[in-house]
Amino acid sequence: VQLQASGGGMVQAGGSLTLSCAASGSMHSLPTVAWYRQAPGKQRELVASIISGKIINYGDSVKGRFIISRDDAKNTLELQMNSLTPEDTAIYYCNAQRGDLMYWGQGTQVTVSS
Repeated sequence: VQLQASGGGMVQAGGSLTLSCAASGSMHSLPTVAWYRQAPGKQRELVASIISGKIINYGDSVKGRFIISRDDAKNTLELQMNSLTPEDTAIYYCNAQRGDLMYWGQGTQVTVSS
């Protein structure tokens, strides 16, 4: 499975962006999907996940602002990001898990200016 993330860019604080992740194979075979991010000098952190196709979790810093969704018919994963702040600046990675296997997209840069 290959994952291709897109949609990153530069936005002003308070703005919105939507990230997309296209899977090369069927999303039906990937029960758990997620978005992670890594800011300069920081560890990679979980932003949002959909576990076993239905349990949605968000990191504390993005709750109420970000929405994760998946479209198995289109084999895509999305992250809608609202009310962005400079602290959301990072490289965002899409992720998928199937059993012990973990797949990563290449990352897409999000930069939020104040």
